[in-house]
Amino acid sequence: MSEQIDQEWADRLAPTRRAVLGAGIAGLGAAAAGTMPQQAQGASPGGQAITAGKLQPSTTTGDSEWGYETFAEPTGRPGSTRPGEAQLPATPRPYTAIKSYHAHVYFDEDTYHKAALLRKWAAERFAVELGNWNKEPRGPHVTPSFYFGFTVEQLPVIIPWLQLNSLGLTILIHPNTDNPRADHLYYALWVNRSQPVNAYGMATSLTPGKRNDLPVYPNTRPSVILEV
Repeated sequence: MSEQIDQEWADRLAPTRRAVLGAGIAGLGAAAAGTMPQQAQGASPGGQAITAGKLQPSTTTGDSEWGYETFAEPTGRPGSTRPGEAQLPATPRPYTAIKSYHAHVYFDEDTYHKAALLRKWAAERFAVELGNWNKEPRGPHVTPSFYFGFTVEQLPVIIPWLQLNSLGLTILIHPNTDNPRADHLYYALWVNRSQPVNAYGMATSLTPGKRNDLPVYPNTRPSVILEV
Protein backbone atom coordinates (compact mmCIF):
# COMPACT_ATOMS: atom_id res chain seq x y z
CA MET A 1 0.00 0.00 0.00
CA SER A 2 2.81 2.37 0.90
CA GLU A 3 4.56 1.63 -2.42
CA GLN A 4 1.40 2.56 -4.30
CA ILE A 5 1.19 5.87 -2.45
CA ASP A 6 4.86 6.57 -3.16
CA GLN A 7 4.28 5.87 -6.85
CA GLU A 8 1.30 8.25 -6.95
CA TRP A 9 3.43 11.05 -5.54
CA ALA A 10 6.21 10.20 -7.97
CA ASP A 11 3.77 10.36 -10.87
CA ARG A 12 2.68 13.79 -9.79
CA LEU A 13 6.28 14.95 -10.18
CA ALA A 14 6.93 13.03 -13.39
CA PRO A 15 8.68 14.97 -16.17
CA THR A 16 5.48 15.30 -18.18
CA ARG A 17 3.60 16.66 -15.20
CA ARG A 18 6.44 18.98 -14.33
CA ALA A 19 6.47 20.28 -17.91
CA VAL A 20 2.77 21.04 -17.77
CA LEU A 21 3.14 22.60 -14.35
CA GLY A 22 6.13 24.64 -15.45
CA ALA A 23 4.32 25.93 -18.51
CA GLY A 24 1.43 27.01 -16.33
CA ILE A 25 3.68 28.89 -13.92
CA ALA A 26 5.54 30.52 -16.77
CA GLY A 27 2.27 31.60 -18.31
CA LEU A 28 1.13 33.13 -15.05
CA GLY A 29 4.46 34.90 -14.67
CA ALA A 30 4.25 36.32 -18.18
CA ALA A 31 0.70 37.47 -17.58
CA ALA A 32 1.71 39.13 -14.35
CA ALA A 33 4.72 40.72 -16.00
CA GLY A 34 2.49 42.04 -18.76
CA THR A 35 0.02 43.67 -16.42
CA MET A 36 2.32 45.09 -13.81
CA PRO A 37 3.81 47.90 -15.90
CA GLN A 38 0.33 49.03 -16.91
CA GLN A 39 -0.83 49.13 -13.29
CA ALA A 40 2.35 50.76 -12.12
CA GLN A 41 1.84 53.62 -14.53
CA GLY A 42 -1.28 54.66 -12.68
CA ALA A 43 -1.21 57.54 -10.25
CA SER A 44 -0.61 56.70 -6.61
CA PRO A 45 -2.78 58.21 -3.87
CA GLY A 46 -0.16 60.92 -3.45
CA GLY A 47 -0.63 62.11 -7.00
CA GLN A 48 2.72 60.78 -8.29
CA ALA A 49 3.23 58.14 -10.95
CA ILE A 50 5.15 54.94 -10.15
CA THR A 51 7.52 53.43 -12.74
CA ALA A 52 9.79 50.50 -11.88
CA GLY A 53 9.28 51.21 -8.20
CA LYS A 54 10.32 54.87 -8.46
CA LEU A 55 8.14 57.94 -7.83
CA GLN A 56 8.01 60.31 -10.76
CA PRO A 57 7.16 64.03 -10.63
CA SER A 58 3.44 64.74 -10.64
CA THR A 59 1.96 65.83 -13.95
CA THR A 60 -0.88 67.76 -12.24
CA THR A 61 -0.89 71.40 -13.29
CA GLY A 62 -1.92 74.42 -11.20
CA ASP A 63 -0.79 76.14 -8.02
CA SER A 64 -1.70 75.13 -4.49
CA GLU A 65 -3.76 77.74 -2.67
CA TRP A 66 -1.60 77.05 0.40
CA GLY A 67 1.64 78.00 -1.32
CA TYR A 68 4.79 75.89 -1.19
CA GLU A 69 6.39 76.79 2.11
CA THR A 70 3.90 75.28 4.54
CA PHE A 71 6.47 72.70 5.64
CA ALA A 72 8.63 75.53 6.98
CA GLU A 73 5.95 77.15 9.12
CA PRO A 74 6.92 77.30 12.80
CA THR A 75 4.83 75.51 15.37
CA GLY A 76 3.61 78.40 17.46
CA ARG A 77 1.59 78.48 20.63
CA PRO A 78 -2.11 79.01 19.88
CA GLY A 79 -4.03 81.87 21.45
CA SER A 80 -5.87 81.23 24.67
CA THR A 81 -9.39 79.85 24.34
CA ARG A 82 -10.14 81.35 27.75
CA PRO A 83 -9.68 85.12 27.38
CA GLY A 84 -9.59 86.85 30.71
CA GLU A 85 -8.89 83.60 32.53
CA ALA A 86 -5.20 83.26 31.77
CA GLN A 87 -4.17 84.44 35.24
CA LEU A 88 -4.89 82.48 38.37
CA PRO A 89 -7.62 84.18 40.40
CA ALA A 90 -6.73 85.71 43.74
CA THR A 91 -9.79 84.20 45.44
CA PRO A 92 -12.36 81.51 44.59
CA ARG A 93 -15.61 82.45 42.94
CA PRO A 94 -18.60 82.42 45.31
CA TYR A 95 -21.01 79.57 44.67
CA THR A 96 -23.82 82.13 44.73
CA ALA A 97 -22.64 83.26 41.28
CA ILE A 98 -24.71 80.35 39.96
CA LYS A 99 -28.25 81.59 39.28
CA SER A 100 -29.77 78.45 37.76
CA TYR A 101 -28.94 75.27 35.86
CA HIS A 102 -29.60 73.74 32.47
CA ALA A 103 -29.71 70.06 31.65
CA HIS A 104 -29.15 69.24 27.96
CA VAL A 105 -30.13 65.70 26.98
CA TYR A 106 -28.49 64.45 23.78
CA PHE A 107 -29.93 61.81 21.48
CA ASP A 108 -29.82 60.55 17.89
CA GLU A 109 -31.94 58.54 15.47
CA ASP A 110 -31.33 55.37 17.49
CA THR A 111 -32.02 56.78 20.96
CA TYR A 112 -34.75 59.39 20.45
CA HIS A 113 -37.36 57.10 22.04
CA LYS A 114 -35.27 57.07 25.24
CA ALA A 115 -35.06 60.87 25.13
CA ALA A 116 -38.85 61.07 24.72
CA LEU A 117 -39.40 58.86 27.77
CA LEU A 118 -36.92 60.79 29.90
CA ARG A 119 -38.51 64.07 28.83
CA LYS A 120 -41.95 62.78 29.81
CA TRP A 121 -40.73 61.53 33.19
CA ALA A 122 -39.04 64.84 34.01
CA ALA A 123 -42.06 66.95 33.04
CA GLU A 124 -44.37 64.76 35.12
CA ARG A 125 -42.22 65.04 38.27
CA PHE A 126 -40.49 68.42 38.30
CA ALA A 127 -41.46 72.06 37.94
CA VAL A 128 -38.86 72.94 35.32
CA GLU A 129 -38.58 75.13 32.25
CA LEU A 130 -38.80 72.60 29.43
CA GLY A 131 -37.54 73.70 26.02
CA ASN A 132 -38.49 72.51 22.54
CA TRP A 133 -37.11 69.50 20.71
CA ASN A 134 -33.94 70.33 18.81
CA LYS A 135 -33.90 67.66 16.13
CA GLU A 136 -30.76 69.19 14.60
CA PRO A 137 -27.64 70.67 16.18
CA ARG A 138 -28.41 74.03 17.73
CA GLY A 139 -26.21 76.62 19.37
CA PRO A 140 -23.14 75.04 20.90
CA HIS A 141 -24.73 71.58 20.88
CA VAL A 142 -23.44 69.42 18.03
CA THR A 143 -26.14 66.72 18.18
CA PRO A 144 -29.93 66.77 18.55
CA SER A 145 -31.03 67.55 22.09
CA PHE A 146 -33.65 68.96 24.41
CA TYR A 147 -33.09 70.96 27.55
CA PHE A 148 -34.81 71.87 30.75
CA GLY A 149 -33.83 74.57 33.20
CA PHE A 150 -34.08 74.20 36.95
CA THR A 151 -33.31 76.21 40.06
CA VAL A 152 -30.33 75.98 42.37
CA GLU A 153 -32.62 74.62 45.08
CA GLN A 154 -33.59 71.65 42.85
CA LEU A 155 -29.99 70.65 42.19
CA PRO A 156 -29.61 68.11 45.05
CA VAL A 157 -32.61 66.15 43.74
CA ILE A 158 -32.44 66.52 39.96
CA ILE A 159 -28.78 65.53 39.51
CA PRO A 160 -29.08 62.15 41.30
CA TRP A 161 -32.42 61.59 39.60
CA LEU A 162 -30.81 62.10 36.18
CA GLN A 163 -27.90 59.87 37.14
CA LEU A 164 -30.28 57.01 37.90
CA ASN A 165 -32.73 57.67 35.05
CA SER A 166 -30.54 58.77 32.14
CA LEU A 167 -31.35 55.58 30.20
CA GLY A 168 -27.73 55.67 29.03
CA LEU A 169 -28.07 59.04 27.30
CA THR A 170 -25.39 61.71 27.45
CA ILE A 171 -26.52 64.67 29.55
CA LEU A 172 -24.73 68.00 29.95
CA ILE A 173 -25.55 69.88 33.15
CA HIS A 174 -24.15 73.38 33.34
CA PRO A 175 -24.69 76.34 35.65
CA ASN A 176 -25.78 79.77 34.50
CA THR A 177 -23.40 82.49 35.66
CA ASP A 178 -22.23 85.74 34.09
CA ASN A 179 -19.91 83.79 31.70
CA PRO A 180 -21.93 81.68 29.23
CA ARG A 181 -18.87 80.22 27.52
CA ALA A 182 -17.28 79.09 30.76
CA ASP A 183 -20.64 77.69 31.87
CA HIS A 184 -20.67 75.30 28.92
CA LEU A 185 -16.96 74.49 28.72
CA TYR A 186 -15.42 74.67 32.18
CA TYR A 187 -18.14 74.59 34.81
CA ALA A 188 -20.10 71.69 33.33
CA LEU A 189 -21.03 68.31 34.77
CA TRP A 190 -21.70 65.21 32.65
CA VAL A 191 -23.98 62.25 33.16
CA ASN A 192 -22.49 59.25 31.36
CA ARG A 193 -19.91 60.10 28.68
CA SER A 194 -19.01 63.62 27.64
CA GLN A 195 -19.01 64.89 24.07
CA PRO A 196 -17.72 67.99 22.25
CA VAL A 197 -19.50 71.29 22.88
CA ASN A 198 -18.89 74.01 20.29
CA ALA A 199 -19.03 76.91 22.74
CA TYR A 200 -15.75 78.68 22.00
CA GLY A 201 -17.64 81.38 20.12
CA MET A 202 -20.01 82.11 22.97
CA ALA A 203 -19.79 85.33 24.96
CA THR A 204 -17.59 85.52 28.03
CA SER A 205 -19.89 88.01 29.73
CA LEU A 206 -23.59 88.75 29.79
CA THR A 207 -25.14 91.17 27.34
CA PRO A 208 -26.73 94.11 29.20
CA GLY A 209 -30.49 94.23 28.89
CA LYS A 210 -30.90 90.61 27.77
CA ARG A 211 -32.24 87.70 29.77
CA ASN A 212 -29.22 85.42 29.08
CA ASP A 213 -31.09 82.40 30.46
CA LEU A 214 -30.29 83.20 34.09
CA PRO A 215 -33.84 83.01 35.51
CA VAL A 216 -35.86 79.81 35.22
CA TYR A 217 -39.60 80.12 34.62
CA PRO A 218 -41.23 76.68 35.09
CA ASN A 219 -43.69 75.73 32.37
CA THR A 220 -44.47 72.11 33.32
CA ARG A 221 -47.34 70.80 35.42
CA PRO A 222 -46.01 67.97 37.62
CA SER A 223 -48.65 65.32 38.23
CA VAL A 224 -46.62 62.34 39.50
CA ILE A 225 -45.25 62.04 43.04
CA LEU A 226 -41.48 61.71 42.93
CA GLU A 227 -40.28 58.20 43.82
CA VAL A 228 -38.25 58.12 47.05
